[in-house]
Formats: sequence, structure tokens, C-alpha cells
Amino acid sequence: MPDYFTNIDILVLVGYLVLTTVIGHRMGGKQATIKDFFAGGKSLPWWAVSGSIIATEISGVTFIGVPGGVMAAGGNFTYMLWGIGSIIGRVIVGMVFVKVFYEDEIYSPYDYMGRRIKPQLKTLATIFFTVGSILGQSVRVLVAALPLTVVTGWSFDLCILVIGFFAIGWTLMGGMRTVIWTDVMQFMLFTIGGLITIFWIVGSLDGGWSQFWTQAGDSGKTKLWDGRFGFGPELKFTFWVAIFAVPFQNLTAFGVDQLNAQRMFCCKNAGDARKAIIWSSVGQGLTYLMLLVGAALFVFYLNNPQEGVIAESLNFMKEGASASIADGGVPMPSGDHVFPVWIVSELPPGLAGLILAGVFAAAISSLDSILAALSQTTISLIHNPENGNVKVSQASLVSQSRRWVVVWGIALTAFTLLMRHAQTEMEIPILPLAFGMTTYTMGPLLGMFLCALIGKGSFRGILIGAVISFVITMFVRLDVWILLEKAGWSFGSELAALPWYELKEGKLSALFYSPWMWPIGTFLTLGGGLLGALIESKMED
Repeated sequence: MPDYFTNIDILVLVGYLVLTTVIGHRMGGKQATIKDFFAGGKSLPWWAVSGSIIATEISGVTFIGVPGGVMAAGGNFTYMLWGIGSIIGRVIVGMVFVKVFYEDEIYSPYDYMGRRIKPQLKTLATIFFTVGSILGQSVRVLVAALPLTVVTGWSFDLCILVIGFFAIGWTLMGGMRTVIWTDVMQFMLFTIGGLITIFWIVGSLDGGWSQFWTQAGDSGKTKLWDGRFGFGPELKFTFWVAIFAVPFQNLTAFGVDQLNAQRMFCCKNAGDARKAIIWSSVGQGLTYLMLLVGAALFVFYLNNPQEGVIAESLNFMKEGASASIADGGVPMPSGDHVFPVWIVSELPPGLAGLILAGVFAAAISSLDSILAALSQTTISLIHNPENGNVKVSQASLVSQSRRWVVVWGIALTAFTLLMRHAQTEMEIPILPLAFGMTTYTMGPLLGMFLCALIGKGSFRGILIGAVISFVITMFVRLDVWILLEKAGWSFGSELAALPWYELKEGKLSALFYSPWMWPIGTFLTLGGGLLGALIESKMED
């Protein structure tokens, strides 16, 4: 594969990253205060913020994994069902959550929680966010880097170091202003890359669009809905999950998770922030575009079964490989080499480098976004700048913020390398846990925020509810038990006795679809906080 990745491709890839760096530097502006650094001076246009939200959502995993998932045996467009709940969640965030973000001078939803309930709740929410972010974003960078090593010939460590270097550099240059404007460029490149792929493949077919739709449709690749309304794990993309479970995940992802919420703080006012989050629903169109790319890849190799590189290096169709969607709504890395391999083996030099630059940029976008968010929450815990009585100067706060960007950048890069080592050398299955971490954290985070929104809740009750949610999730999912089994402690027979597990041919599987823990975790945490407040009130009386 590296023979197909020419020097011209390398020049284009490096040139794009350098160009993006220069533009990000010019757009960064002055960073005199932490309001400038973490909120872009609250002066960014809503459409740029919206594009940044979309670019962060469409990570390298989505750009690579979604086409591979559609091309795989049994793959289709049912992933779009999740778009229903995603849009519902964004509209609620825009209409309800955004208003409270602009009532006071705060920098994160966790500041709001600490003010409304108790300072300790801000710390608890930050811990949940930090744990989920480190695992979740590191694995996205890891999965994006794996196929890049295959097609470029660069070592895995080098790919990760390049991603980490540019992520730290972009964040340092101009804080959230640079992050957002570079994200806008990634959004444009994602779209261009997807469109080039579709039109290139369709143009290579004798029957054009008619042949594409016929062959993709006859193979079931374009199926959006199978008419089933079940609840079980065998029906992952059902109407009920899309309508009732997914909105809770998106309420947290866009309204409570600092990764996306921080972008809304960059808008000029609540009205612009509302438009930014609601219009980011347009990103579902980009997801649909990548699904079309997957269908196009399937049709291409259906008509060109002897195309050398794919047949020799993947054995993809012969093995009947299948792709699945992890519980975080993220495609698992099954068949994630397919799209990058097609890019370098079928597109002319230069154009291939440009689209692969989009893969690199997607991974960088995932990392620089989380660096800004982690730096902000760290500074907030140390100095509580939202209270307005910080003892250090704004210049010192900005300097400390930059240092924390470097610290977190090095830490996440090292953690990504460690995950790679654990996955390959030690054969520890850490990826499923990292992919599914949102199932553990998002429900409790939303429950905490709702208590703050209501203005009522006991911190002790919230903590108990969050812990109960975490424990139940651990029993619903298999990640922790698989890790323990790898360490020599097997609980398969004991767990099989529980009603939500079954043991078939020595393999344990869950009968309960874990995304339902998003609403369940929310209500457990919210209920714990409200019940605790009621008990404390009666005790005071």
C-alpha cells in the first residue's frame, strides 16, 4: 500500500496541514483574557460555530468507519435512524439549555451546576466529563490512525505524534478561535472528499447513477428502515431507540459535554448560539453522504472484483466481514481500511493526498477540541474564574491555560499510544470500553444538569444516583468483565445466571441494549438528587 502513496500525496497532505495552520494562526487573534482563549471573545459567527460542531461530530472514525460499515456484509443505511433522536436533542438544547448559558458569565455547564446546587457538583461533573473524554477521544484518534499507517507506510507512532503535534499547536495558537476556524476547514474538506468519491465511482459505471442505485438497492445497502419496532440488542437501530434513547445522549453530547457546549459559549449571544446548535443538524446530511460513499464502494468492488489492492490486502467480501455500531453511536473499526485503501489505489496522486489529509485533519479536530475543553475545565477547577474574584491576572490565566493544553496534549497522545500497546502487544480489549464510555457517563451528567436547571437537588443524592447508574451500566455492558477475564478472573457462569445475560457456546452476551442506560442513568441521577433534597428538607423541618 505505501507504494500507492506517492511523494506528491505526501506534499499535498503536509501542505494542507501547513495551510490550515497558517489560516488558524491568522484567524486566532489576540488572546488577552481567558474569555478570548476559551470563548473566542464571544464574537464568532454562528455559522462558523455550527460548522465546528459538525466537524467535531464527524470524527475520523465516522469518516472512515461509516463507509466500511455500509460496505460490509449486512451493512446498510439504518444508522440514519439515529439522526431522528440527534435532531430532537439539538432542538431541545437550543431552545432550553442555551438560554441559561448566557444568563451569567460562565465558561462551561459545570460552572452552572456548581452555582445552582453546590461547588462539589461542579467537581463531580468535571470528573465524569474528564474520564469519558480521555477514553472516548483517544480511541477516536487511535482508530483514525490505524488505516493511515496502512496506506501511508508511516509507523503508527509517527501518525499519532503528527496528530498530537498539530492538535497542540492549533489549540495554542488561538484557543477556541483557531479550533473553530480550523474545524470549518475540516468540514469543507469532509464534504469535498465525500462528493469526489461519489462522483468518481458513479462516473466509472457504465450505467451511471441508475446502475449505482439499482445495484446498491438490490443488495440492501440503501435500506433505511426494516419496519421493526423491537427493543432487544438484535435490533439496534429501532424506532424506539431513535425516538426515546438517542435524544438523551444528544442532550448530553451537545448541551452538557464541554466538548461541544464550549463552542456555544463562543457565540455573540444566546440567539446565535441557538442557531448554531440547531443548524448543526445539517451534519446529518454529511453522515448520509458518508453512507452513500460506503454504498458506492460496495458497487465499485462488485463491478471490479479483481481490483488488486483491495482483493489482496483485505479479503473483505470473501470473509463476509461485518461492521457494527458501538453503543456510543460510533461505528466500530470493522472494515475501516476500505475507504483509505480505495483512495490511494484508485484516485490520482495529489487528490488522494488531499482526501487523506481530511482523515488526518479529522483526527486532529477530535484531539484539539478536547484539549481546549480539558484545559478550560482544569483552570475552572483551580481558579473558579466564573466567580469574578480570581487572584491572578488574566495574562497569568491565559499562560496557565496554554500550559494545560500542552500537558493534556502530551497525556492524551501518550494514552493513545498506550491503548495501541494494550490492544496489540498485551491483547487487552480496551477499545470496547473506550467506545462505550459514553454509556457510563452521559446519563449521570444529564441528570446532574437537570437538577441544576430545576434549581433543586441534594449533592449526596445526585452522587448516589450517579454511582447506582454507573454500577448498573457495568452489569448491562460486558466491557469490565471482559477486561477482568483477560486478567484471569472469569465471572461468565455467575453473570449468566442474571436475567439480562445469556451464555451460548461458552460466550456471554447481553440481552439488554445498553443505550437505554442514557435515559435510565439520567432519571436515576435526577431522581436521586430530588429525593435527597426532599429527605434533607424534611430532616431540617
